Amino acid sequence: MKHRMMLSVLALGLAAAAVACATATPAPTQPPAATVDPAACHLTPPAEPVTVNVLGWSFDIMDFYADEFKKCGEIQNVDVSVKLLDNTGVYEAVRLALSSGGTSPYDIVHGANTSMIEWGSQGWLLPLNDLVEKYRAQYNLDDISAKAWEGSTIDGKIYGVPVVGNTLHLAYRADLFEKYGVKVPTTYDEVIQACQVLKAEPGLQAPFAMDVSAGWAWELEFFHFIRSYGSDFLNADNTPAFNSPEGVAAATKMKEVVDACMGEAHITLGYEANEVAMRTGTLAFTEIWSANTNSMIDPAQSQFASVIKFAPAPAPQPGGLLGGSAWNDYYSIPTTTAVDPDLLFRLIMEVADVPSMQAAAKVGIVTRTSIKDGLPTLLASSETMAKGVGIYPPNPAIPLARAALGNWLPYIGTGEKTPQEALDAAAEEYIKEAKAQGFLK
Repeated sequence: MKHRMMLSVLALGLAAAAVACATATPAPTQPPAATVDPAACHLTPPAEPVTVNVLGWSFDIMDFYADEFKKCGEIQNVDVSVKLLDNTGVYEAVRLALSSGGTSPYDIVHGANTSMIEWGSQGWLLPLNDLVEKYRAQYNLDDISAKAWEGSTIDGKIYGVPVVGNTLHLAYRADLFEKYGVKVPTTYDEVIQACQVLKAEPGLQAPFAMDVSAGWAWELEFFHFIRSYGSDFLNADNTPAFNSPEGVAAATKMKEVVDACMGEAHITLGYEANEVAMRTGTLAFTEIWSANTNSMIDPAQSQFASVIKFAPAPAPQPGGLLGGSAWNDYYSIPTTTAVDPDLLFRLIMEVADVPSMQAAAKVGIVTRTSIKDGLPTLLASSETMAKGVGIYPPNPAIPLARAALGNWLPYIGTGEKTPQEALDAAAEEYIKEAKAQGFLK
């Protein structure tokens, strides 16, 4: 695994970058945080008119940042257009636009840990090291978590500014847990036990659900389970490790949870549908993204706002890592943008400065360590990320393993393949593609 991260760069800076900073034109000083209006954008207007196209996907905190971008579009000579699609749509649009090698139609793109690996390894994203160094003091970039920067760093190159923290953890109806004497599960064995009790509650479509609605969702959950079982997707030499005995045990446990708790009622429904089910009372508990919990506790949207509580993700293997990965959302600059990258970086940082993140913390988990107040999910999220499975390693072979697993793991859910058969089929597919791309001999 290639973990040669930029922690030292983030702490001290590179000498070359320091030289570049010394010769660069000084940037305008950002007003002190205490005097900055969070609703304002303090970007210095460029000399000539410029249009900036931002592409991302929608959820509460990213919708907030989208509005912050639009405020910067009110600056003289700056026109900002923000396009929000769903997650899959963004990935498809970026691959189509950036793989061609021509001028990018997007100047700032929203991605997550896995897209940093894929897009950065392909050379589609601009390394931001010099800009991070140049604006470190002005935008207090050391206030952003070093772990968050780590998730966008490949072979020492920083490809994204981390603006959101996210993980999967439990949301549960405390009234039902109290009614049936169920303790909040800390392992998936306890999740199964709770399902056996809670299924007696009238009106539930299922006692519990996790998102296994698509290949990528199966693959993500499998990443949680296999890491908790002490293994990983790939060995150090890029050969597959996911079809090991630990991998088979992890996939088998996933199947047990799906069969005991979900059945046909929720196996095809994604996390958005599970969010709605918690608000309307057709689920007793779920594993859900922190970023998708706000509506559950909003009385205007949720019938059960007063009784929905949060807890860390359960451990797939008792005593193992918690079954939640540490995710961040990033803003990146395509290599082939026609807009000045310096302007684009300052635009991103105006959106992600301290006042903006203080406001954003009301609807999501932000990445600045100085901001302590946040959503009721903050403790559950923090414990999950601290004791969970971490992040995908920044290895360009990982996307191939993820794709192969996403193609074959759903067959475990339908019963068409045993865990061993599905994982072996995924290994065969991965090996073929990894050899074609030079990751294996």
